[in-house]
Amino acid sequence: MGEAQRDHFLLAINAGSSSLKFAVFRQTDLVQTAGGAVNRIGQSDSRLTIDGGDIGPVPSATHAEAVEHALAWIDRAFGIGSLVAIGHRIVHGGAAYREHCVVDEAVIAELERIVDYAPEHLPSEIAIVRLCRARFPNVPQIACFDTVFHRDMPLVARQLSIPRRFTEVGVERYGFHGLSCSYVLEVLNRLDPDRARGRVVLAHIGNGVSLSAVRAGRSIDTTMGFTPAAGVPMGTRSGDIDPGLVRYLTKTERLDADAFDHLVNHQSGLLGMSEISADVRILLDAETQDSRAAKALGVYCYRIRQAIGALAASLGGLDALVFTGGVGENAAVIRERVCAELEFLGIALDPTSNQANAITISTDTARVGVHVIPTDEEAVIAAAVIRLLKQETFAS
Repeated sequence: MGEAQRDHFLLAINAGSSSLKFAVFRQTDLVQTAGGAVNRIGQSDSRLTIDGGDIGPVPSATHAEAVEHALAWIDRAFGIGSLVAIGHRIVHGGAAYREHCVVDEAVIAELERIVDYAPEHLPSEIAIVRLCRARFPNVPQIACFDTVFHRDMPLVARQLSIPRRFTEVGVERYGFHGLSCSYVLEVLNRLDPDRARGRVVLAHIGNGVSLSAVRAGRSIDTTMGFTPAAGVPMGTRSGDIDPGLVRYLTKTERLDADAFDHLVNHQSGLLGMSEISADVRILLDAETQDSRAAKALGVYCYRIRQAIGALAASLGGLDALVFTGGVGENAAVIRERVCAELEFLGIALDPTSNQANAITISTDTARVGVHVIPTDEEAVIAAAVIRLLKQETFAS
């Protein structure tokens, strides 16, 4: 066993709606020593990759089974006895959790109580936490909530315009992609501290899409709402739609609550508009031959651009715009189309830098700094785990 393998390590687990990412970090310095993923969980072509290399098929029907395969690889590579803590990305913390925390049965009970706040994510995340607690009863488990980043948003951004009795039981706008926001904001602060302390829009554009307005390092508004289905159109999620559609579709299509939820989370967005794919890359390849792809991308870019303008209004101006997420980091043409009509805000892209996915893609003379910062949610999880472990040690 090599030197790195003898180190104690932390495990960060990041479960998506149909995928699982994980990363192993040395406890001493938080250097990532390995990262892996299981994609298309439950599908026949699901596979385990480690640091981008294919390891093999993963015949798993659930996220918990995918974690079992990941743990088996980690045991072979590092020795599972060296595991000192596990951090879990939890999409929704509801009103109860304003900070990341150590998991106990009370935390699990609260997550089960609010499971319908994020039915696409919480059931699998809870199952993973339960599996890890059973497998490693003496290893601390840390819950890292995506919603924490947005918990101090002002009331005007959080409150939904529905009867107040619902607000009093936790129905409000929460916002998501908080771990990603935390990471890219930290990088921006090192890159351009003056702008990072100013008025910033963070655009996380992947299969899920959300944009957040940040002033002086604090979230003041965001596009997602009570659930991650709100906001701008995404890969398969509708984003904001007329609530009158609920009644209309229940009457005309006989949809019940579960069928409507499936429609807006799995059949809508780019997939629904194009009838081709939820993948931006496929749609870009098809757009010159298929008008459905072109129109879907047109709506997608328009709504993202519109959200940037709205968030700039919330901020009273704009000092920096950051693109992150799979599409935001890699699709230069999408960034170009989104920014094309935002010159009035002071945005101007340098075509060469944008095409190269450079960290700074605005021109030298642009009033607004525009950046591309690859996100690293697992690094945020690892840092939160270390911080909480130190607090627990001190408290004990």
